[in-house]
Amino acid sequence: MVVSLALSWNWPIHQLDVKNAFLNGDLSETVYMYQPPGYANRVSFSLSRCDSSLFIYQHGSEAAYLLIYADDIELAASSTNLLQRIVSSLHKEFDMTDLGALNYFLGISVTRDSTCMFLSQNKYALELLDMAHMANCNPTRMLVDTESKLGSDGDPISDPTLYRSLAGGLQYLTFTCLDISYAVQHVCLHMNDPREPHLAALKRVLRYVRGTLDFGL
Repeated sequence: MVVSLALSWNWPIHQLDVKNAFLNGDLSETVYMYQPPGYANRVSFSLSRCDSSLFIYQHGSEAAYLLIYADDIELAASSTNLLQRIVSSLHKEFDMTDLGALNYFLGISVTRDSTCMFLSQNKYALELLDMAHMANCNPTRMLVDTESKLGSDGDPISDPTLYRSLAGGLQYLTFTCLDISYAVQHVCLHMNDPREPHLAALKRVLRYVRGTLDFGL
């Protein structure tokens, strides 16, 4: 939604990376889980009510959206000047790198021109195929076997953990590959007790993904 709004308003979008280290040890510093009283919020972002990872800045005609996932940040602002001011302000508080215009975020590659933006999970899809040992499988253009219906019958599969990992991975792939949503939903219905017919249906989806690696949003 943030990307769509920024594109429609022709806002610049940058990605930032916070340089941090996750330590296994005792901390001598006080760690606040909530903002302490008297803390001066210099950047003046407010937390979105609908998404805890989204922060919104609004001052007069200026506006900005900041998305945070762990140490990855996506920042969209109403002007390049405002974007750079926010980046400079963040630099004063945190050690971070401005990676420039948005091009790869959370497994999604972004290609932008003057009128549109193309989102693709090609690299992520290839990783899923590697996990399933199907990187060189024969592709198919038919997502679902219309002649059969998935039920609870069939022999249990040998590796249900892999099945669940692949099904969950396919769920994430539906962010940009909406055409597989229906088939993935049916595969995920059987994650609790996957059987051989369910695995065959999952592999069919992966074969479709193999043949549509250039698809996106």
